[in-house]
Amino acid sequence: DTEGLLRIKEENQKHYRRAQRHQEKKEKIQRHNRKLGDLVEKKTYDLKTQYEHLANLRRTHILELTSVIFPMEEVKTSMRDPADVSSESDNAMTSSTVSKLAEARRTTYLSGRWVCDDPNGDTSISITGPWIILPNNGDYSAYYNWVEEKKTTQGPDMEHNNPAHTISAALCYATQLVNTLSLILDVNLPKKLCNRQHFAFCVFLWCFNSEFCGENLSRHRFTRAVKKLNANILHLCFSQHVNLDLLHPLHTLRNLMYLVSPDTENLGR
Repeated sequence: DTEGLLRIKEENQKHYRRAQRHQEKKEKIQRHNRKLGDLVEKKTYDLKTQYEHLANLRRTHILELTSVIFPMEEVKTSMRDPADVSSESDNAMTSSTVSKLAEARRTTYLSGRWVCDDPNGDTSISITGPWIILPNNGDYSAYYNWVEEKKTTQGPDMEHNNPAHTISAALCYATQLVNTLSLILDVNLPKKLCNRQHFAFCVFLWCFNSEFCGENLSRHRFTRAVKKLNANILHLCFSQHVNLDLLHPLHTLRNLMYLVSPDTENLGR
């Protein structure tokens, strides 16, 4: 029994010495983990700072791009409401009829459903200048109506102020702006609209083929291209955390205005 007790004591001493070595290793590992934790925290802070710096650079480039090369603003169309004119000519007209006429004027039948226009009146959004505008409600039917009319009308087109021309030009500029924004923000677009691009000079030179330029598009191709452009714009808005309550799937340039607005807090993220 005495010999067995001595063997047990020796084993206990070995276990105790081994436990001390393990404790030292544990403390050493804990010190190493604390150093790594401090290093990771410092690197994370540095990375966050770099992200903020990069976001500020992107934001600066975008605001400069949209203020100098692609300025956008809302254009009011000064037109009298037909309901008001009718009410002046007919004193017997009831107020309900006047309100219904005004409501009908602000409603457009677009792609199988009724779309409400701007309740404040006829508005459009211009890009690169007041003469290149898009309807605010997303009704671009003037383009393919003009294309269908051109098929039946022979001779050169002398209407330089044709709305179809301004719609095509505005959509082409919007496509160019969206592609440039995707490059600056490093966001891949879900839809491809251009066949060939040279991003290095695309802001200053017209050096890419857009689906909205060149030959006249049929209604199907035009509508399809507009849907792709709107999808790309919404994708950029989602990536920059634009307020969803402000967005509308048909408002091409207005969504772009919300995206590049200086009030967009997360622009450049």
